[in-house]
Amino acid sequence: MRRDLADVFCTSPEGVRAERAREWKLVDHIAKPADFDKAVRERATALAATSDRPSGARGVTLVKLQRTADASGYRYSSLDVTLDAGGRTATFTMKSPEATPPTDIEGIVAQGADWWPLRFARELDDAILSLRVNQPEIGLWVLRSSGDSEAVLAASSVMLRHKDHWLVRETIGLWRRTLQRLDVSSRSLFAVIDAGSCFAGLFFEIALAADRIYMLDAPDSDAAPTVVLDEFSFNNQLTTPAQRTRLSLRFQDDAGAIASCRGRLGQALTASEAQKLGLITFAPDELDWEDEIRLAVEERTSLSPDALTGLEANLRFGGAETMLTRIFGRLSAWQNWIFNRPNAVGEKGALKLFGSGSKARFDWERV
Repeated sequence: MRRDLADVFCTSPEGVRAERAREWKLVDHIAKPADFDKAVRERATALAATSDRPSGARGVTLVKLQRTADASGYRYSSLDVTLDAGGRTATFTMKSPEATPPTDIEGIVAQGADWWPLRFARELDDAILSLRVNQPEIGLWVLRSSGDSEAVLAASSVMLRHKDHWLVRETIGLWRRTLQRLDVSSRSLFAVIDAGSCFAGLFFEIALAADRIYMLDAPDSDAAPTVVLDEFSFNNQLTTPAQRTRLSLRFQDDAGAIASCRGRLGQALTASEAQKLGLITFAPDELDWEDEIRLAVEERTSLSPDALTGLEANLRFGGAETMLTRIFGRLSAWQNWIFNRPNAVGEKGALKLFGSGSKARFDWERV
């Protein structure tokens, strides 16, 4: 849309009608009321004809998620969320697949909604939304994992191998949208990688969505954790709202840093190796681990929620803007702060006087 027309539209209380909206490129198509249903049906039919889904193929029935919830948190088949109301934290513990997922399309389709990548993404999405709505005072989400890294990598491998199949493609799309829910959540995110963790492949993408990543450095222990990168970190299928991979966003498009990470693709990286590559934030040793995590959590939850919302939105979406980052990273974040100011909710504020016929009085100083 042209800048001058956008200026007129944004300052016109009456808006614009259909013909002008199409002329100004606010809408793609218009239709008279009597023809509206027919026009929508024809448009939908034309779009459906472009699908590569085989004729006669049936979709997957998304059965109700098996979730139990109480004061201590939420429990799913592949995810637990433990609440600490006093500490204002929620700990996500993500579980690797219980069994090796099917490697052929027939097996994947047969499992349907119970296919682990699809089931896990739905459960994580549900947990994120449940916490957003029901636990507004929980300010920090701690991301942990438990299980077998090889099982997670096997699930990633199957998805990558069959990424062009319609069901796998839709599942990858669900993962992308769910990870973006983390990106735009007004909560602090810490990933904690310790003994028994399985942050590999798809799970490491979740860690990369965090504001900080803590990884236990225990080189002499048999239980020393490792992380593994797979192709999902590089192939633009699980992009952020900025339409960039999380590695690209992490390194601000530093081609050398990204190439160094690609050179270790598929390798189990220790804490020291991951830190040298820039994949983690801190790597405390066994003596300092418990205190480092405790102090980091206590410090974070002591800070102003409004300040953190603005801070995190700016740092998560640095660099070139997209419409999604403008809406979710800027508008949504800043309205949580700015709309609390007198200009909005004071006695003479715009929201206070909306619909009253009275004119708002503004403090013209910009924030």
